[in-house]
Amino acid sequence: MICLPVSGQVGNTPVVTWSQDLIRVSDSTYTLVMEASIAEGWHLYSQHTADGGALPTEFLFVGAGEGYEVLGPVSESASQTAYSDIFEVEETFFTGNARFTQEVLVLNPNLAGIQVDVFYQVCEEVCIGGEHTFLFSLAGTPFLGEQLEVDERSVTLGQGLVLDLRNPERLDGEGNAASMQEPRGGWVIFGLGFLGGLVALLTPCVFPMIPLTVSFFTKQSGSRSRGIGNAMFYGFSIVLIYFLLSLPFHLFDSVDSQLLNSMATNIWLNLFFFLVFAVFAFSFFGYYELTLPSSWASGADSASSRIGGGIGIFFMALTLAIVSFSCTGPILGGLLGSTALAEGDVAYNLTYGMLGFGLALALPFALFALFPSWLQKLPSSGGWMETVKVVLGFLELALALKFLSNADLVGNWGLLKREVFLGLWIVLALLLTAYLLGRFRFKPSGARTKITPWRVGGSVLLLAFSAYLAYGMVTGAPLKLLSGFPPPDFYSLGQNDVDCPLGLDCQKDFEQGLQLARSTGKPILLDFTGWACVNCRKMEEQVWSDPEIFRLLRDEFVLISLYVDDRTPLPEGEQFTFEFPSGKRKRIETTGDFWSTFQNANFSAVSQPYYVLLSPGLEVLGPAIQNTDAATYESWLLKGLERFKSNPGLVESDGLKMVRSVF
Repeated sequence: MICLPVSGQVGNTPVVTWSQDLIRVSDSTYTLVMEASIAEGWHLYSQHTADGGALPTEFLFVGAGEGYEVLGPVSESASQTAYSDIFEVEETFFTGNARFTQEVLVLNPNLAGIQVDVFYQVCEEVCIGGEHTFLFSLAGTPFLGEQLEVDERSVTLGQGLVLDLRNPERLDGEGNAASMQEPRGGWVIFGLGFLGGLVALLTPCVFPMIPLTVSFFTKQSGSRSRGIGNAMFYGFSIVLIYFLLSLPFHLFDSVDSQLLNSMATNIWLNLFFFLVFAVFAFSFFGYYELTLPSSWASGADSASSRIGGGIGIFFMALTLAIVSFSCTGPILGGLLGSTALAEGDVAYNLTYGMLGFGLALALPFALFALFPSWLQKLPSSGGWMETVKVVLGFLELALALKFLSNADLVGNWGLLKREVFLGLWIVLALLLTAYLLGRFRFKPSGARTKITPWRVGGSVLLLAFSAYLAYGMVTGAPLKLLSGFPPPDFYSLGQNDVDCPLGLDCQKDFEQGLQLARSTGKPILLDFTGWACVNCRKMEEQVWSDPEIFRLLRDEFVLISLYVDDRTPLPEGEQFTFEFPSGKRKRIETTGDFWSTFQNANFSAVSQPYYVLLSPGLEVLGPAIQNTDAATYESWLLKGLERFKSNPGLVESDGLKMVRSVF
């Protein structure tokens, strides 16, 4: 599958034809109807299609909240779902026709109209991005909509943003990036949730409930078969409750399909999660308890006693979920954080994780009901459960530092350089080791800590982990086991000669890199990346660190790394409005805005990492590539290098458009 420029048509034939209608519901309420007629064989993608595949349809309501407000999410007609072998995800799409509706409430009776911009992608053997603007007139006269001003300076700067690429069709050849992506599947998230549920079973909020609840069902149900049935339904109810907890995130995600996934690059959301996880950690250390209102638990327990039957059992499960929140809440928070850092649709990932978590909690109740003799082999409740909580507290702190690191990288504050981050993780690991060996406690107690084989084994693993971190901190070697978590190696306290991955010599401005390529006669490796891009760090630490690939990058290419999430404001005189060929306009105010628009305008791509090989004459040397393995990446580099060396005329070119430097 290949991607063509953003046009919404093949040749002169439109793939998607849009129409609109305005339905007046009341004096101030209207329904906006937007319909797509899709060419045969093509797919238009739903707002809710899985990440990692084709791009979802998105709607932008210009001026919403001023003269009018949007009532709920955009509704869409029935869609289809099918697994994509290309993208390896379940895609949701429309064929033939698609209908989208949005109800709005007009606040200003003099409002002339409403502008809605839709951004979409359609795929067959190729993928095409498209945009369309709907103009709904409320006054009975033509409505022209709102437009960002494109002055003469914006036109000049915008022209400098677009390259005069030669053979751009090579970007879409064999080896298209989409076929090489390896997104984390839902079953992996399910497994993480299941593991979290198993850990939650060992906490003092849950573990003592297992024998009590199973004994209740086996003794109070009248017969063993009925007791087993009730215990099974109790377990099913636990799974159902945690599944239901994930549903609001789907509603939230439908309002803005990119909001949750923006967590990895949003400074304030990362700071918020840092504080949340720190609060969770200290609750596990025993300084306070995070509990839901006691009236909730009392109400659920009362309902289970009063109603009885299957509904009563459901309320018993709800009571367990509420009273155990002080132990399960931080683990569930960690699960949310993990899904935010993972690839794919956050809401669906969270559902997979919640199902795994609920299943792990529910299994013991069903298994011990089937095999009640196993209850005799359960260890008794005791201080070991407090140890489990403390270990979880340290894990929460480690994850909290990851979110703080994301905010620091995007904001470029310089607070958590790589050595500082690794040093803090080493301190946490050593503190946990000291705790396991009984060197200190969070709660005073007269009894001495009993050093068990489990504590000794855990301490040995933690010391080995600390040594691994220390090795990476001192030598700067890539820590492949933690790829994507620590800050990149060039974000360092040391006085590096270069501010680039693995100490490579890279350029962070395209024009400067282009001039260097021309002066050295080397081809260009264009690297679209991001400060908080986990997959970019994985590629750098797992693929670029391969000795042969590192040699190629160092000796044979000019590396240009452009950070699309750089929030550094551009000088006032270099901010402008860019107009795409479709007529869509975008305000360029930060360095990241500039490079993300540069990527979109020239390569019709918006994801990272994204790699392109160019000659100094702006000849495209092969297909673009994204996430892949070292062998594939090395082969891709060598093919591009061979094409370049076989055509020495690619070094210079007449009449080039050069992107204007913004630094």
